[in-house]
Amino acid sequence: MRSLYRRSGRAGIRPRPVLPCADGRRCNRRTALRIGLGAPFARRLLMAGILALAALAVPAGRGEAATANPAATIESFYDTLLAVMKEGRRVPFDQRYARLEPAIARAFDLPLMTRIAIGPGWMNLTADQQQRLEAAFARYTIATYTNRFDDYSGERFEVDKTPVANPNGMIVQTRLVPADGRPISLNYLMRQGPDGQWRIIDIYLSGTISELATRRAEFSAILSRQGADGLIRVLDQRSAALRNG
Repeated sequence: MRSLYRRSGRAGIRPRPVLPCADGRRCNRRTALRIGLGAPFARRLLMAGILALAALAVPAGRGEAATANPAATIESFYDTLLAVMKEGRRVPFDQRYARLEPAIARAFDLPLMTRIAIGPGWMNLTADQQQRLEAAFARYTIATYTNRFDDYSGERFEVDKTPVANPNGMIVQTRLVPADGRPISLNYLMRQGPDGQWRIIDIYLSGTISELATRRAEFSAILSRQGADGLIRVLDQRSAALRNG
């Protein structure tokens, strides 16, 4: 992660501006951007997240209660993410991307997340369009993590090893704790696949705001205006901007 502080023109340091977090606390601007709080969130996005997940109807894998704790998936992902953060920007973007790519592929159900983010329009797409959208969404997700978590300032991740049951799977509660000690909630909705592996299908930013609900509102608008090829182009443009940013 980049430093949570910046140097002023004079000697010493001063805190970056802070932003209100969704749970009522105040968080540093860079921390907020990393968890997706840089853009304003209206109340309707929170409601959209609840409705989107309530409408989710993807069957869970068999033996859901009998296999490994889903928190283990998050812990493994965080181990890799923290290692990449500590390497920082002295390691080129492409190398950090390559390090994160397999970890994200293991921890996230990216094909399912793509379908949820697209919404009902998914069924109207050709198989080729669906495949290319899944690939573009995966590139964008990996580029986002590579860009946001690009240096280290003493942060740590805390994972609650006791998941919470949810109609759509299990919730794993975690916190990003910056060096200044003000924790930010990052909760993950997990589903178990046919292979028994628990994977992430949504992230609740600041504990409550569905990231996929936000994506769905945005992606649906682009899809209706520009079609599948337009949405793929937008995702690839954003991935390139993250790489060069």
